[in-house]
Amino acid sequence: MVRRSLLAVLPMAAALGACRPDAPAATLPGPRAAGNGSPVHGEAGPGGLRQAGVDRPAQPQTHAVVSVYDLPPQAGPARVAARLGEAVLALTAKPGMALGVDGGDLTVTVGLGPRLVGPAVLGVPGGLELPAFAREERTARTWGGDLLVQVCASDPAVVGLADTRLARALAAEGASGRWSQTGFRPPGNGPVRNLLGFPDGIENPRTRPELDREVWLDGPGPLADGTIAVVRRLRIDVTGFLAQSAARQEEAIGRRKADGAPLSGGEALDRLDLSAKTPRGRYLVPAMAHARRANPNATGSGRMLRRGYSYRNGPTDQGLLFVGFQRRLRTFTATQRRLDDGDDLMRFVTATASGAFFVPAACTPERPLGSSLLGERR
Repeated sequence: MVRRSLLAVLPMAAALGACRPDAPAATLPGPRAAGNGSPVHGEAGPGGLRQAGVDRPAQPQTHAVVSVYDLPPQAGPARVAARLGEAVLALTAKPGMALGVDGGDLTVTVGLGPRLVGPAVLGVPGGLELPAFAREERTARTWGGDLLVQVCASDPAVVGLADTRLARALAAEGASGRWSQTGFRPPGNGPVRNLLGFPDGIENPRTRPELDREVWLDGPGPLADGTIAVVRRLRIDVTGFLAQSAARQEEAIGRRKADGAPLSGGEALDRLDLSAKTPRGRYLVPAMAHARRANPNATGSGRMLRRGYSYRNGPTDQGLLFVGFQRRLRTFTATQRRLDDGDDLMRFVTATASGAFFVPAACTPERPLGSSLLGERR
C-alpha cells in the first residue's frame, strides 16, 4: 500500500531527471533543447548513467529548490532510495503535462548523506563529513542530513509542484524535512549576476575533459559516474557590502563589476593572473580578494563545478544557495579553509545550513537508485 500511495501522488512528467533511462553513448539521439536553449538530454559515462542537474543542462535553469531530509532509524535506506528513484521516474521519464503545467526542462538530482553510505564511500578521500568552519550558525535541523533532493526548472511553478510531490512521497516513507530553500538566477548563457551585482560562476571547469577530471568519479565499482555535492545556504550582508565604494567592492571580489573581468586584466572568462602586479609592485588582484583566495591555483585543490542560486527570504535574510560538485570533498574543504584564513568578501557571509552528499549514478527501471551502494531494497 505504501508503494501505491507513493506513486499515486506522482503523475507529473517532464524532460529529464535522476532516473531517466537514456540510450548508450554510441546511440544517443540529438539533444532536446531546454527552455533556455541548453541541451538537457542524458549522457552515459563509462560505468553507467550520470544524473542530470550536475553538468547538464550546461546552463543551470533559472529556478531551483534544495531540500534535505532525514530517514527514521527503522527505515531501510535501500528501499527508500529505490522508491524515491521510482518517484523521480514518474516525474521525469517522458515529456508531458501535469496540472496544466508543462514540465519543460525539469531535472531532479538526488544525493545520499554520510550516514547512509559512510562505509561505501571509503574510496573517496575525505569521505562526506564536513568539518566546522568559521562564520557558521549551526542548528540541529540545518546541518547534515540523509537525503538531498535538488529540483531545477525554468518555470518556478514546475519546481514547486515537483518538490511538493517528492516531499509527499518521502513523507509516505517516514522521512522528515530538515531544511529547504528556493533559489533563482537570471537567464542567459555563461556567468550570471548575484545579489551583489557581480557576475558569478566564472571559475568553473568548462570542457568535457575538465568535468571528467574534476567532477565525476570514474572506474568500476559503486562510485562510478557519481560525484560529491556540497550544499550551503550563505546569508550575505548585502546592504553592508553595497555600502562600500564601487572600487572597494571590486577589490573585495577581485573582478570588475561591469563585466566580471579579473582585475589582473583580460575578459570575463580569462583565468586570473595571480602574479600580475602594478609598476609599484602591488598585486592587481588584491591579496585578500575573493577571486584570489578561492582560486584553485592558490588553494592547491581541484576545481569544483559551482551551480549556485541567489535566494531572498527577506531584506535581512538573503544571499547565496551554494551548490558545488566535485570528485573529492577536499576540493571544497581546502577552499573554505583558505577563505576562513582571510577573505574580504567572507566577512559579510554567514553559513546557516550545510551538508555533503554522494550523488550516485542515475537509476533506471531495472537499476534502483543507489542500489550499487546500498544493495537491493528491503
